[in-house]
Amino acid sequence: MQTLLLPLLAQVSTPSDWHAVSLGQGLLYMVIFALVGIALAILGYKLFDWATPGKLHEEIIQNKNVAAALVGGAVIIGVCIIVAAAIVG
Repeated sequence: MQTLLLPLLAQVSTPSDWHAVSLGQGLLYMVIFALVGIALAILGYKLFDWATPGKLHEEIIQNKNVAAALVGGAVIIGVCIIVAAAIVG
């Protein structure tokens, strides 16, 4: 079985790293990672809001609840730390 898979695995090429070779490529990677990070932070906040009772967004905006705003901010920062750790590798 292994002898059948070895020729197939030898043909698969994967990039060795994500290091940019030029300033333009570095800026492109930065924009891509920033957009993905922001999207994941918003998704994490929405998922937390969905999973908890009540509507966190309404509590913050309409009722001006500072404690709810701190919880929402902590959720966003927590998701951002996880995303940053995943990007760094």
